[in-house]
Amino acid sequence: MKTAKWRRLVRTPTVFALGCVTSIASPATAGRVALTFDDLPVFGKLVTAADGADVTDKLLVGMARHHWKATGFVNEIQLDAADRPQRIGLLRRWLDAGMDLGNHTYSHVSLSTTPVDAYIANVVRGETVTAPLLAARGMRERWFRYPYLETGTTKATRSFFQAWLKGHGYRVAPVTMENSDWQFSAPYDDAVERGDVRRAAAIQRSYLDFTRRIVGWYRRAGHTLFAREPAFVFLLHASRLNAASVDGLAAILHKQRLRVVSLDNVMRDPAYRTPDRYVGPDGNEWLERWATTLHCDLPFKSIPKVPEPIVADDARLEALTDPHAR
Repeated sequence: MKTAKWRRLVRTPTVFALGCVTSIASPATAGRVALTFDDLPVFGKLVTAADGADVTDKLLVGMARHHWKATGFVNEIQLDAADRPQRIGLLRRWLDAGMDLGNHTYSHVSLSTTPVDAYIANVVRGETVTAPLLAARGMRERWFRYPYLETGTTKATRSFFQAWLKGHGYRVAPVTMENSDWQFSAPYDDAVERGDVRRAAAIQRSYLDFTRRIVGWYRRAGHTLFAREPAFVFLLHASRLNAASVDGLAAILHKQRLRVVSLDNVMRDPAYRTPDRYVGPDGNEWLERWATTLHCDLPFKSIPKVPEPIVADDARLEALTDPHAR
């Protein structure tokens, strides 16, 4: 299915200013990040539940090794297969490991292209399995992540859906940090499946190097907005690449002095009370949305770019699986 790969990380800001409004820059503890994983149970090729179990186990064992708790966002369409009970078992493993689960719609639909009533029905369908799994543990489904980070192309659509979310006990999980992991994922999977160990290792090194650089950029951009460093919500995917890279990601976060905390913890940062007034088709991260609200020019000229060979390889693999890919 299509994923966050259709978001653009580099664009020209729509609002320019000499500086940023910092009236919301009240003191808060710096150096915090919440880890969120989209497209559960597994991002990328999930041929069998056994494949998914390998990715899930490595990812969860790695996070346990670093004492991380994360929130995973589920697309329940992945459960619709002959081995459905085993696939549901992958979600249970996340909960057994002390993680939380949220709703990412049933089939990863876009609010930019789906009528709002059909979109809501897709969200409700995405509760079928996840909500009972949480209820069995005395929990409830309370976090929602927009696929593609697309929040509505009109004020009416956006407001109607936000009111529905509030009325059904959901809170939006924004994104204030990401590392384009989806773009490295398909080339990495392809290398692993072909048994090309050297290529897989090279892609992983490139991925971690890019992550190191982009995390630093987000920290600087956050400081530009608020004259301090806000807490971050990091978007990742439940992929084979991340399952193999937990220790590398941990080393980056440690060097950047970012401590992994819960999504609830991060959302208490005053930065997340900044109004988001963006209406349109783009799936913008929240720092960019807030930059519009605060009349701030983020340092997009210095944003790291995914290496061109990775971009080209991802596009090639996408074209092989999607005849409409461009």
